[in-house]
Amino acid sequence: MTAVDGGARAASAPPEAHEPAVSFRQVTVSRGDRVIWADADLAVLPGQFVAIAGPNGAGKSTLLSAVLGQVRHRGVVEVLGGSPRSAADQIGYLPQRRNFAGGVRIRGVDIVRLGLDGHRWGVPLPLPRRLRSGTADPDRRVADIVAEVGAQDYAHRPIGHCSGGEQQRLLIAQALVRSPRLLLLDEPLDSLDMPSQAAISALLRDICKRHDITVMIVVHDINPVLANLDQIICVSSGKVFSGSPDELLTSERLTAIYGVPISVVDDGRGGKFVVGHEMTPHHQRAL
Repeated sequence: MTAVDGGARAASAPPEAHEPAVSFRQVTVSRGDRVIWADADLAVLPGQFVAIAGPNGAGKSTLLSAVLGQVRHRGVVEVLGGSPRSAADQIGYLPQRRNFAGGVRIRGVDIVRLGLDGHRWGVPLPLPRRLRSGTADPDRRVADIVAEVGAQDYAHRPIGHCSGGEQQRLLIAQALVRSPRLLLLDEPLDSLDMPSQAAISALLRDICKRHDITVMIVVHDINPVLANLDQIICVSSGKVFSGSPDELLTSERLTAIYGVPISVVDDGRGGKFVVGHEMTPHHQRAL
């Protein structure tokens, strides 16, 4: 099933905004003889906030790798109107969480600056044309994006002295500093406490709405982002399902997708909460 709910923002957007930011048509990814997932069809509209959920090892990170053009596949992947490779300079990417030990002395602001001066794997890249041309000052851009993510109070500390939530804000700033049209994040909430998870989720949603950036976020637990989502992509048992929260967030639908009992519970405030078949406090299973 593929369904896209653009909400009020998509309905009021100009016609070209209805062209998908990310589109998969009959996409299959394999590693050796093993099929990770097959025949995926999905469409993510510009400006949507999208969660990618599923069990460990199901292929959530592989889906991001397909968007980045890092895995071989069958089928058609289009990103921002072209091939994944052609869209590379318009994508901000935050890999699975990196922990900076207390002894790491590089300042948070310098971590952010690496998003302009270097590549996330350490290979220098030329600055984007809009920065090379003098239309924007790199130092000012770094300062602006640090303020945008609310990190100005600790950006000049050694990053090893920052909390997990503070480090994650600085890494998000690094991914955003080139003003991408598409932001991909691989489990940015992992290992954060619940208040930090809620704060980072709200920050990403605010950035998504304010700048019309498409955000795709891999999550281990979908609950911290539920209130902010336009679309959910579920990866399970070699298949990829997508739809709006209203379409996918039912006990019957999720149980059918995952093959285990999953309950969608009303939280009493107009929201929902997802739990799995192990209902004890220490073994609650989310998407």
